[in-house]
Amino acid sequence: MSDITWDLAGAKLKAPFKVSVLSWRPQGQVQLAYIDARDVMKRLDDVVGVGNWQDRYEECGGRIMCYLSVRVEGEWVTKCDGSGDTKIEGDKGGISGAFKRAAVRFGIGRYLYYLPATASKNAMPAWAVPSE
Repeated sequence: MSDITWDLAGAKLKAPFKVSVLSWRPQGQVQLAYIDARDVMKRLDDVVGVGNWQDRYEECGGRIMCYLSVRVEGEWVTKCDGSGDTKIEGDKGGISGAFKRAAVRFGIGRYLYYLPATASKNAMPAWAVPSE
């Protein structure tokens, strides 16, 4: 994994997930697709390897901030985002949310924000389905 380039790593990190991996939750009149933190961890492991990414957390004004670092071509790049506690899982949900939001900054799962309101497990646009 250590000889991957940033261009290739970026493309692999941004790739759509299999539809079977996605979870769905209602929001208003639409269903929103999402991934969980374990999906992000697996994507990072698969693309850059287990020893080439790391995360750390800080509390900032009642929010959990995740600093996600990825090493490619010998260079560490860190991106950060945060989340508050969730109603369902409290602190754990906030940590998981911050991790997933930081991962979106590397492109992981970002495409999910652009799905049409009509998207569902059985009706995904072609661009949101892996080509494999």
